[in-house]
Amino acid sequence: MKTIALIQYAAALVLLTSLTGCRKDLCYNHDEHALTVKAHFTTEWEQVWERNHGTDWQTNWDASWGNTYNDFIPQPATGVRSVTYNAGGSHTEYNLPSEGGRVPMGEGTHDILFYNNDTEYIVIEDLPSSATATATTRTRTRAGFEELHEGERTVSQPDMLYATYVEDYEATRTLKPVEKDITLHPLTYTYYVRYEFKSGLKYVALARGVMAGMAESVYLQDGHTGKEAATILYDAEVKDYGVEARVNTFGIPDYPGEGYEPEADTPGTYMLNLEVRLKNGKIIKYDYDITDQMANQPRGGVIVIKGIVVNDEDGMEGGPGFDPDVDGWGEYEDVVLPIE
Repeated sequence: MKTIALIQYAAALVLLTSLTGCRKDLCYNHDEHALTVKAHFTTEWEQVWERNHGTDWQTNWDASWGNTYNDFIPQPATGVRSVTYNAGGSHTEYNLPSEGGRVPMGEGTHDILFYNNDTEYIVIEDLPSSATATATTRTRTRAGFEELHEGERTVSQPDMLYATYVEDYEATRTLKPVEKDITLHPLTYTYYVRYEFKSGLKYVALARGVMAGMAESVYLQDGHTGKEAATILYDAEVKDYGVEARVNTFGIPDYPGEGYEPEADTPGTYMLNLEVRLKNGKIIKYDYDITDQMANQPRGGVIVIKGIVVNDEDGMEGGPGFDPDVDGWGEYEDVVLPIE
């Protein structure tokens, strides 16, 4: 009888414990259901490749170009990085999927910077302060290239970069997630460059170029560009009308933001260089001042160069010593320098 009584007592004790305790998926001692900060950010992407500052390319697109305005629209990024700035000067970083998610943080007021984390050539600097956090791109050298602007660093095109900034976010402890929508805006813009040939295109095998005078850096907090200029190296494609390229940049240097108005004298000088390698192996270079075309296109747009000529003397010089099917430029291949 004593044994039966002990068994009944033990069973009652187990039942009482289960009633006064909690199930794993409901227990308020677990973070999901506890009174904690649950800041959930849902991302949207502003997919824009150029801004209208006087030339409405979306309305005035030339259908004869063989492509459409929408062909240049960038895709959303595949991932997001959040940088939470805490009281006392510390910051924490966290990676999120493209659609957003929960950003871990403590209770209190925070500033939060968001940018995409799937870039290849972007270099993020001075991240400990949101006011100084900037993006630049990797140094890239090109053998035989002569500077268009003395002292400018030659760089790779930046990847597509998006960012947004949330100021004074008040994080409080709640039982349910607090949802907030954010929109990441582009900081990289595209120039569609068209080199239209008057004659001699039949001699051209490969082409590439540089765009000088462009912004070397952009500030992630508000999208204004740094004062230093850089020369962007890019590859180009030979078409039936000439040569074309899509050049990604941060825009012009020292760009003041949405309040920009084109001035009579656009700050700085902007240059294009086109380098073509003919089928006989000869290289010809052309330089163009595009400052006038940049006057109302500080962040992306269309640049057109017309009347380019390759004369017969150059095109027929020597023999067919160059194989245009060879990938790259051989000894003329660019070199991307590693980050120190």
